[in-house]
Amino acid sequence: MQIALIGYGEVGRILAEDLRAGGVAVSACDLKLDSDHGQPLREHAAAHDVMLASSHALAVHGVDLVISAVTASQAVAVAEAVAPGLKRGAFFLDFNSASPGAKIRAAGIVGAAGGRYVEGAVMTTVPPYRIKVPLLLGGPEAVALAPILADLGFAPKVASERLGVASATKMCRSVMIKGLEAMFIEAFTTARHYGVEDAVIASLYETFPGIDWEKQGAYLFQRVIEHGRRRSEEVREVAVTVREAGLTPWSAAGTAERQAWVADLADAGLFGAKGTKAFARSPDWRTEADRILAHLKQQQEPSR
Repeated sequence: MQIALIGYGEVGRILAEDLRAGGVAVSACDLKLDSDHGQPLREHAAAHDVMLASSHALAVHGVDLVISAVTASQAVAVAEAVAPGLKRGAFFLDFNSASPGAKIRAAGIVGAAGGRYVEGAVMTTVPPYRIKVPLLLGGPEAVALAPILADLGFAPKVASERLGVASATKMCRSVMIKGLEAMFIEAFTTARHYGVEDAVIASLYETFPGIDWEKQGAYLFQRVIEHGRRRSEEVREVAVTVREAGLTPWSAAGTAERQAWVADLADAGLFGAKGTKAFARSPDWRTEADRILAHLKQQQEPSR
């Protein structure tokens, strides 16, 4: 089997490593390859014998399975980009955290080109599980693709033959998980400002004794600092999902803004340079909260 990865970010590279370890031929395409950020991607591809393609059409030419692993907002655009080059009968696995409506639109594009679209919903963080991350599949072609993915090392489970069910499950979960991350940032940083963090955490322990609030705080601060940009885009798709259900996505919209705000601070170097130990590696969430508070104080001070 030949596989094309559209998107060679963190998830794409992990999948490439595990697929290549299993002897699978892999090609990849990423818009960043021709940018200033492309060198690390090219070096990774060379180290793992992944063929890089200069266009979507070249990446998917003749392959049996296309895996789209890009940012949530690009899910439909990728389907449009690869459709003209798809081999008839090739599978298209949409790995993206997009709304049910976006998945259905992408499926229509792939199907019209003769491809076999399968929606995929990644149900937790990829790095700890790698290729075996819990993966819900959906759509009429999901049953056919599931055993193929299992043979490749994935951990698929068919959620429904109806498109949108798998992604709805993922999106509704993200209302809670990504919202919890944003609430930690907001509540714990505010508590740190007022010097009441110990009292707040003690109260949380009393109400929810099964959660290690200190450890969870450090972990969630790290996740948002490192991946807030991708998370904010995902939660914007979550907001679309909520809106498609007829509800106003007040919580999801606020979560997306908080995640993006932290991502902006990280991009500005507030938490240290990416790839260094200083970047989102503190075992104590207070270190990161203090950096945020110092930044806010500096912004509020009149210029001299």
